[in-house]
This record gives sequence, structure tokens and C-alpha cells, in this order.
Amino acid sequence: MVSVVARQSALLPSFEHAQRELQSRGLNLPLKEVHRIASQFGAQVLTRRKRDLMDYRAGRVPLGQELKGKRVACCIDAGKSRLRRVTRKQKGKGANKKQKRRYRADWRDVKLLIIYLIDEHGEKVSAGKPWIDGTFAGPDEAMELLAFHLHRLGASLAEVVVFLADGAPWIWERLPWVVRRVGLRPGTWECVLDFWHAAQHVGQALAHLPVPDAERRKVYRKLRKWLRSGKGWEMTQELRRLGEQQGVLPALEGDLAYLEKHEDHCHLDYARYQRRGLPIGSGAVESAIRRVINLRVKGPGLMWKEANAEGMVLLRAAALSGRWEELLEKVRQSLSRDRRLDFQWTGPDMRAELKGRLPILPPLPQVQANQQPVRRVA
Repeated sequence: MVSVVARQSALLPSFEHAQRELQSRGLNLPLKEVHRIASQFGAQVLTRRKRDLMDYRAGRVPLGQELKGKRVACCIDAGKSRLRRVTRKQKGKGANKKQKRRYRADWRDVKLLIIYLIDEHGEKVSAGKPWIDGTFAGPDEAMELLAFHLHRLGASLAEVVVFLADGAPWIWERLPWVVRRVGLRPGTWECVLDFWHAAQHVGQALAHLPVPDAERRKVYRKLRKWLRSGKGWEMTQELRRLGEQQGVLPALEGDLAYLEKHEDHCHLDYARYQRRGLPIGSGAVESAIRRVINLRVKGPGLMWKEANAEGMVLLRAAALSGRWEELLEKVRQSLSRDRRLDFQWTGPDMRAELKGRLPILPPLPQVQANQQPVRRVA
């Protein structure tokens, strides 16, 4: 019953719709009970994930084999939802109420990641089931979550791993940490800036040029073609020349800095990526944000407690990716030993490590599934 109630609450757009669907199946539950069951199961899923993360930090998670010899793509992005936080508690009830409850509902980022298999042409394998996870915690926690999933799936044994994202600095400055933590071999991984985000900045830079629209569209198509054919440096130099020629270079500096920074780090070499059969777009995570977050957790009038929202993100991700039974079995195994709920966790201080204030952590020991785990000694 818990599985049915939680699954319907995750798949349908609201708890009211889930209640009506359950009633049509002969399961008559009050609305508050539907909400309680789904929220409780979400807390159990979060507790299982925290326990796995703690085992990962201690070096007790074995190296998986699911990605061995395969081609893997990882996309990271962030969506938004409103979280409700009580700022003043209520005193009394009903006619005896002396003080009303007050709360704030601020927009918060939910970091979402998706890992999926690709073929030799860079297309998503249709028969494969993606792995989707997300958190309302900070960027350090989100990237540690990515490293954990890549380790448990055996990404260090994959043929190639490609990371795709937009230009968010919190992603790019932490990807080297993920690569070191997972232990990816040189030459088996690539970092790619989403092509359409790069093309968007080209269009925004050209919008400052005082030229007719027809000429601007013609120049945009030419520069986008250069970008896709691997001429990122030539494209940025042409943008700079046009800005100087028209006297609007200061207005182009923001978009130029964005493109030149990623060109310097070889994130715009789309011709080489396509020759290797790698994807150049992060549409998978954009679609996941819409299906997992926007259609359930984000909406007019929706305000969540953080734990309930994050639990719902995990439940809906498992249901939509076809991994519901797998999730259910993991939760059963974890809570059969200890039913205490504890899902608050804090990620590592990657900024301190990246700036040289902490030693760089070595990759976790690659423990095989049939071996005893080896603990890393600090």
C-alpha cells in the first residue's frame, strides 16, 4: 500500500489527484493520510541515500560494474522550487489562538543530475534506464552525490565519460574534484559546454551590433557554423573584431568573457567531440528538470518543506526513470536493520580543497563487489 500511495503521489500533479486515483482503485484514504504516507516514504528514501553516502565517505561502497566498458554521459543543472520556512510559531488553537503562524516561502535551487548511456554516435541508448538524483543542498553536496553515483556504478571502468552542463561556475569549478574522486583515467573523460548555451551567448553578443536584423541573422548563422565546426577561437576573434568595428565592444565584454573562458579550457571543441561520438547538448537534464521538478514540485501556490520536496524529487525521478522497484528494494533492505530516520547531511568543503587550503583527496579504493572493503586512513 505504501508503494502504491507514494508512486501515485509522485506521478500525479498533486496529492488531491493521487487521492482520487486511489479511491477509483478502492483505496479510500483521507488526504492528510495520503500526504503523510508519501512524505514518510520520501524520508525513508533520503535516509537510505544518506547512509550510502556515509559508507561512500568511509570507503565501504564497492566499485560497481554496471558501466564497465560502456559510454556514459553525465548532465548537471539546477531548477527552482519554493520552500516554506516557519518564522513564527502559532500559539493556541481555534478560538483560543493568541498568535498566528508566520512563514517565508523563498525560491531555492534544486540541483539535478542525470547519468545515462550513449551509443557510438553520441545518442542516448533508448533501451537504457537513466539514473536521476537531486538535492536542495549546496553545490558541494550535489557534486559529491555525482561522484558517489559514478563510483557505485563503476564509471572508472567505462570506455568514456562525458560531462555536459551550461556555464554555471559552481559546476565547472568542481568537476576536477569529481574526476579525481572517482579516479577516471586520463583520456577517458571530457567536459563539454552545452552547444546551445554557447550559441545563445553568440546571439546575445550580436544583439548589441547596430546592424539590420537580416545582416545580424546572417552573421549569427556563420558564427554558429564556425562554432560547431571547431573554430571557437576564430569565432570569438570575429566577435571582438565586429565589436571594435562598430564601437560597441564594452557591451560585448560579458558574453565574450564567457565564450573565451570556455574556449581556453577546450570546452568548445565540438568538432572533436562529434568525431569521438560524444553528445554536445545537455537536453537530457533540461528535459529531466521539466519532468521531475517543474511538473510536480514547482507550480503556482506550491510551497514545500525542504525534506518533503527533496523526497518527492527522488520518488518522482525513480518512477519516471523506471527504477521504482529497485528503489523500493533498497529502502526495504536498509530499514529492515534500523528504522530510524536521519537524512540531514553536509558535503565536503571543495572550495578549500580546490584553492589549495586542504590536501587533494586521493580516489576512493576501488573495492570489487566480492572483496572486503578497504577503509581509507586519513
